[in-house]
Amino acid sequence: MDAGEGRPQPHLAALVLARGGSKGIPLKNIKLLAGVPLIGWVLRAAIDAGVFHSIWVSTDHDEIEKVAKQFGAQVHRRSPEVSQDSSTSLEAITEFLNHHHEVDIVGNIQATSPCLHPSDLIKVADLIQKEGFDSVFSVVRRHQFRWSEVKKGENKMTEPQNLNPAKRYRRQDWPGELYENGSFYFAKRHLIEKGYLQGGKMAYYEMRAEHSVDIDIDIDWPIAEQRVLSFGYFGKEPLKEVKLLVCSIDGCLTNGRIYVTEDHKEMVSYDYRDIVGIDLLKKRGIQVRLISDRDCSKTLSAMQLGCVAKVNATNKLQVLKDWQEDMGLSWKEVAYLGNEESDVECLKQAGMSGVPADACAAAQKAAGYICKSRGGCGAVREFAEHIFLLLEKVNSARKQLEEISSAGKERGRNENSRKGNKELMEKE
Repeated sequence: MDAGEGRPQPHLAALVLARGGSKGIPLKNIKLLAGVPLIGWVLRAAIDAGVFHSIWVSTDHDEIEKVAKQFGAQVHRRSPEVSQDSSTSLEAITEFLNHHHEVDIVGNIQATSPCLHPSDLIKVADLIQKEGFDSVFSVVRRHQFRWSEVKKGENKMTEPQNLNPAKRYRRQDWPGELYENGSFYFAKRHLIEKGYLQGGKMAYYEMRAEHSVDIDIDIDWPIAEQRVLSFGYFGKEPLKEVKLLVCSIDGCLTNGRIYVTEDHKEMVSYDYRDIVGIDLLKKRGIQVRLISDRDCSKTLSAMQLGCVAKVNATNKLQVLKDWQEDMGLSWKEVAYLGNEESDVECLKQAGMSGVPADACAAAQKAAGYICKSRGGCGAVREFAEHIFLLLEKVNSARKQLEEISSAGKERGRNENSRKGNKELMEKE
């Protein structure tokens, strides 16, 4: 990147602070949120924004380091001195700058803001790099009336802080107030070295309310998951409606255990919830096909699932490609649930991918969604529910596009009508 006229553009680094010792939720920063480690949501947005010269995670924990690298970030190992419960963000950022002299601007992104979108970061980078602001921070607009606090034992009444009780605003008549939401703080090096994250020529960036999510306590988690599934950023490629789910049999549909009787017959166990999940997928018009790298045809026959299956698959990816081509599907319309190293390439290729909670490390790294359920214990049903939620997102996005298109056409018709009336008046 360059700043024009031969001058190099100041080095803008994204920095996510992710300490391992969170008191509220242990290892909160890598806890799965809607199937993705929490920190993964903001790293995905930062990478796809394309405005950062480098993207870093500052951590003191090995597991967080591993997850950060899986998502494409570089890692700064922070010292014990700035990893304490009492350590401030400013101290951790200052230490980072002391080790990375090439960095001119820091975009400190909070790991606990999973609904952050690349478009937000692109606009903030422009404020710093093109409009000359020294610091920019995120805010959200709230319509909340504030009252003064009366502490226990005080002999006084509460007082309104931002309203006249005799003339209360209606929500639509009041613009509300701006509050910091903590999603990000961008600042130039010279400010940070003086001990500020906000200062100099300052600007705020107003985020959409639905994108303003901050996870502080465990009770927020289920709410945040629903918000992320509705408003989160899922990558550059638009989501498409899934039409095919391919599921590995051993370790996904079953728990991977094989029981052998005295007369050399094999037995496996499965969870009825997974069978219900397969039926629900079929009812939604999604084909379900099964795959295994061993011969389990007798087991499949006994389960009576009514699904196309391929056993003794020595090359699962080739089987998946053949099915995809036969059905005339794009990869975005294919979902894959696997759990072993033999599934890794299929997980990478499919538009939507998932693994059970007990899948091998390589499969987990390749997957877009990690189930809370183990293989053979409801993972298929859980992944089906995940697919349904994303389908709702697809349908919602399609509806929004249709509404925007309809509004655009209506504006066009009105504009043409005005032009026609004007021409008619001029002729008269």
